[in-house]
Amino acid sequence: MDSNVQNTQQINEDNLIFDFMQKAAKIGSYEVDLIEQTVFWSKVTKQIHEVGLDYVPNLEEGINFYKEGENRQRITELFNNCIETGEKFDAEFQIITATGKEKWVRSIGAPVYNDNNTCIKVHGVFQDIHEKTKASRKLALNEERFRKIFEYAANGMALIALDGTWLQVNDALCEMIGYTSEEFLKLTFQDITHPDDLYSDVSLLQEMLQNKRDSYKIEKRYFHRNGYIIWALLSVSLVKNNKGKPQHFVSQINNITERKKAAEKNKLLLEVTKDQNTRLLNFAHIVSHNLRSHSGNLEMLLNLMELDLPEATENEFFPMLKSAVDHLQETVENLNEVAVVNTKTTESLTAENLFHYIEKSIDSIKPQILESNATFQNNVNKDIHIKGIAAYLDSIFLNFFTNTLKYKNPNYDPLVVIDAEIKDEYVVVKIEDNGLGIDLETYGEKLFGMYKTFHKHKDSRGLGLFITKNQIEAMGGKIEVKSKVNKGTTFILYLQYEKN
Repeated sequence: MDSNVQNTQQINEDNLIFDFMQKAAKIGSYEVDLIEQTVFWSKVTKQIHEVGLDYVPNLEEGINFYKEGENRQRITELFNNCIETGEKFDAEFQIITATGKEKWVRSIGAPVYNDNNTCIKVHGVFQDIHEKTKASRKLALNEERFRKIFEYAANGMALIALDGTWLQVNDALCEMIGYTSEEFLKLTFQDITHPDDLYSDVSLLQEMLQNKRDSYKIEKRYFHRNGYIIWALLSVSLVKNNKGKPQHFVSQINNITERKKAAEKNKLLLEVTKDQNTRLLNFAHIVSHNLRSHSGNLEMLLNLMELDLPEATENEFFPMLKSAVDHLQETVENLNEVAVVNTKTTESLTAENLFHYIEKSIDSIKPQILESNATFQNNVNKDIHIKGIAAYLDSIFLNFFTNTLKYKNPNYDPLVVIDAEIKDEYVVVKIEDNGLGIDLETYGEKLFGMYKTFHKHKDSRGLGLFITKNQIEAMGGKIEVKSKVNKGTTFILYLQYEKN
């Protein structure tokens, strides 16, 4: 084969390889002929600028592709300096392509001199580095964000080497543990960890290194520089390089010492409360049995004296003694009622039909209702069930209904309306009457107190509302009241909804 043909083929092959390399690397070439005042762009250079392959550039248009402002000014200075001093340039710029896209490029230029040492051309390469620059800038931004978060975080943060030494700590951690950053870098996390918490911490670190977990969170104790213990919530994650090889740990350390102290204080308070409850139960047992028995014995002895020693009853002190024993017996009975409520607070609640208990209580006082010419309207849905204690429900509704008759307004017949609605976890029961009402401004704070009465009725003991409130609260409910004197009263009962 002719050597000229071989040379031509070799040149064509070299050009193909060169074109391929330019496309793969997104590198084009350019040349500015200062004598002929012409500009040449390679195919890749035109593609980077997003112009057609038939586009014929000139120097002014080429410069104007650079983003207006700093980028355009800098390429102009570098290009002119290259011509005047012969200094090469290699810099990154932003250009605006023919389609309006903003793109990062790298432009390299070098002068070409003639025999008279006059610059006649500037040629160089032009590379699309947009994706690489965007990625590196994003990485730099993320690193800057992490640095700021790390430095200014309110909680302690640290970078820890795989061997446990501290690589970097923030000010919050220094303040929390008491060491300076320089002192930290001479320690390992093992040095300041409470020995009882070290095993679990190290075990979890090993699991991360073995790819069994990506992170972990534990509560642990550190020793402050001054010797006392700091409770912390530690969150740890493992940083790996792009090949998946572990590099270091990132730790976030929140001081929870005050929370732990509060929890310990609450625990002690619960123990004290439990002890007090036990004593109250013992007191309730004494009230229910011992005092009741003793007061009963006293009453029985007085009765025997009246039968067997009637002359002793003529003593002027006997009537006073008998009256005192009667009052004691009444007080013990009242205390017993209260004690019964307080000793049943742990009894299991069962599902009970609300309508049934209201109707049952109304039926049980039918004679009083007829005598008072009263009207009871039970508007409660027959399908509503609450969680309660049967004996308490009987007592609660019976007490409210008898009170409405006991404290009726003498000017008109009693009317009692009972409604109920489901509201969140409660069934809200409203018992509204048109009776005498209660002066809440005067008696509001005392309304549910023991031995508190608000009307002059001879059979008022001041225990009904007190016991009723205790029974409702024992079932996990609460009670409210609205009332106006001579207008009536509305009691609002919050009872636990059975479906809650």
